[in-house]
Amino acid sequence: MTRPIRLEIDLPSIRHNFKTTRSRSQARHLFAVVKADAYGHGVLDTAKALADLADGFALLNIEDAVRLREAGITQPIALLEGPFDAAEAEAMAAYRIAGAIHSQQQIAWLAKGSAKQPVETWLKLNSGMNRLGFRPEEAPEALARLQSLPQAKTTTIMTHFATADDDYGVAEQWSRFAPVAAASGLAVSAANSAALFRHPQTHGDVGRPGIVLYGASPFEDSVGADIGLKPAMALSADIIAVQRLQPGDAVGYGRRFVADQPMRIGIVACGYADGYPRIAGNGAPVAVDGQASGLVGRVSMDMLAVDLSHLPQAGVGSRVELWGPNAPIERVAAASGTISYELMCAVAPRVPRIAHG
Repeated sequence: MTRPIRLEIDLPSIRHNFKTTRSRSQARHLFAVVKADAYGHGVLDTAKALADLADGFALLNIEDAVRLREAGITQPIALLEGPFDAAEAEAMAAYRIAGAIHSQQQIAWLAKGSAKQPVETWLKLNSGMNRLGFRPEEAPEALARLQSLPQAKTTTIMTHFATADDDYGVAEQWSRFAPVAAASGLAVSAANSAALFRHPQTHGDVGRPGIVLYGASPFEDSVGADIGLKPAMALSADIIAVQRLQPGDAVGYGRRFVADQPMRIGIVACGYADGYPRIAGNGAPVAVDGQASGLVGRVSMDMLAVDLSHLPQAGVGSRVELWGPNAPIERVAAASGTISYELMCAVAPRVPRIAHG
């Protein structure tokens, strides 16, 4: 492909971020969360980069789990939503893949199993997120039923926090979860990225770092560098044209930006079809040849515009970092009314990807 756009993944940064998270964690083990193709960073590349560091991997679908096994990953693997049907429960046993059990239907699927070895199960509690899991009062019966099955071996009790990243904190959910966890005698898995950095009482036996592995902060008031992380993803594209504006000239669809003084703008080979958010506002941060600048006008399908008025050296062929080390993804997300997680996961397949390291 000759279109000048690329997504670069820095695998040494992922390793650095894992080590940084380990240094902040009191959890006995850390399972790297690699769902959604490792938040857009490539599940196989990421797992291989962390193969000698991570105690295990957590993801969503069994197809990716099997890919990791077939690629030689031997560490424990856990499916965060467990099996989606009886056949998947059977496959989990065959490939030594653990999984969350959050419903009576999943227990029924396990009970039908005929595999020669039991499936490792993690009992999931709904402590307040109200998506998946047994309520605390339902947990003893669910655990007893699981423990009665020869097709299952229940090792862990887990929950997920809704507000570990903000001022509300985790106290309410932890107060519901902790007594049930203690009574179960199982290993505890509760801490996500935010909890690993702010709530040490929740770290337990298995922490589940996700966004921090990829260099972004889980907290609205900081970027990854503020907590010792390195961005692992850089989306960049080149300037393909330069326009000169006079006062009153508009840029792009809808005249969302109108110049109030003479300007130079660069047209960049990236648009919303590449995964850059259409809703990004004027001034959303970019870096042109490493120098700070901002978006002007509405993002279109294949192009966007950036301000070059203060960058006389910039022109056709200049590289524009849409997010990365010089344009933190958290700031781009904030300017777009979203979060860094979504931007990472939304880069389109048409963007060429390059993994370094």
